[in-house]
Amino acid sequence: MMARRGFAANMIPAAVAASLALLLLLGAATATFTWAADSVSSPASAAGGIASGTTITTSNWQQYRQFMPEGMQALFEGKYAWKMPPDVQIVVGPTVIHPLPTGYVEATNKYAPKVQMVALPDGGFTIKDYVAGAPFPNPSEPHKGWKVLADVWFRYIPHIIAATQAEPTSFCLQDRYDNITCDKTIFVYHQLMHNTDPGVPRDNPEAAGRWYTEWSMIVEPEQLKYTASLTLLYDDLTKPQDTYAFVPELRRVLRQNASSRCGPVFGSDFTRDDVRYGFNGEIPTFSSKYLRDQKILALSDYNMKAGAFPAEYYMPLGWPKPSWGQWELRDTYVIDVRRLPSQAQGYCYGKRVMYVDKETFAPLWEDLYDVQGKFWKIMMQCPRARMVPGLGIQTVTGSSVSAIWDLQNRHAARFVDPTNDGRDVLMNQQVPVAYQSIERYGGPTGLNEIMR
Repeated sequence: MMARRGFAANMIPAAVAASLALLLLLGAATATFTWAADSVSSPASAAGGIASGTTITTSNWQQYRQFMPEGMQALFEGKYAWKMPPDVQIVVGPTVIHPLPTGYVEATNKYAPKVQMVALPDGGFTIKDYVAGAPFPNPSEPHKGWKVLADVWFRYIPHIIAATQAEPTSFCLQDRYDNITCDKTIFVYHQLMHNTDPGVPRDNPEAAGRWYTEWSMIVEPEQLKYTASLTLLYDDLTKPQDTYAFVPELRRVLRQNASSRCGPVFGSDFTRDDVRYGFNGEIPTFSSKYLRDQKILALSDYNMKAGAFPAEYYMPLGWPKPSWGQWELRDTYVIDVRRLPSQAQGYCYGKRVMYVDKETFAPLWEDLYDVQGKFWKIMMQCPRARMVPGLGIQTVTGSSVSAIWDLQNRHAARFVDPTNDGRDVLMNQQVPVAYQSIERYGGPTGLNEIMR
């Protein structure tokens, strides 16, 4: 079994210290923007991309390196302990574009022209007059990179997503000796403001300034059961996020340090700023520079085979097998995201290079560097396209596989969907009424109800 990384707690029992270690370290466009009206399949040509049906291997990968993020190239080059296995295959299919929900597109067209960037005294930015949709659907200079980051923050995601007791997700850690441990977790993510889903108030009367809430709890293994956390993201972007933890041995809720952004989530290589499907950082505390446009290979329409870890993965790397489905070329904005100099002291990353999908504004890949500028981690985001009730097929649904590889220490971690047994992450009206409670899953008082 894999040892969990944490901190010493000399004054409390070992079991309590384990839970504390786990939790306290959790860590304007004026033109109308129109997305595709229908799902579009665009087979890539050999001249403009990669021909559909192409299989990329360790023998021919250099022919296609222009379509790979730097981290993917590094895995193929074999320069780090993590590397592509010799029998790896990436099968390329057509690019499929699923249109964003009508309500989100209409809100973007109506409200984006009014959105303004506001400069802050420390060199950062926030926005004002944001209502709903994408704030900067056609990001352009000046400050194009930060506008893309704001679009990432407010990208479309179903207004409520839940993995319940009946369909828990897996969170798997892998150490340098390839020992693997997996926990079962449940979660409830709730967007309380700026909603565009039909039948949902744009701003929930119970929001009380909360824009988004993230609640999660371990249900297996037994020794960690009921360990839970809650993060509150506020409509005022300059207000620091609040994170709370429930420690079952103490039966207490603890408030965590708002400035601690680099603690490992669940003892893994993910930090607080890495979650929420690729980025959870407070955007006024970051600069973001636009680097380029780039087509990259991505896996964004896979099947439930992804849940069968490690059987359906190339091990020990943990890379998706062709059984998941076909990769596709996606158009991305590439941005260089760094903590502001005034906020950088004690921050873990020197820079984060994000590959942001142009259609959905979802991060598909990230290359993370330490404060000395050395390559540190690779993060791959694989969103799974699914039918959202009443909205059609969406690429970003809260169902995904998130993988992170620590190149310097040879650790890895993955959030994995439920296995292929009929269970799945639930969205919007699929979520049972009991899990829709904002009081229970969107505030610290709800954590006190655990184990009662």
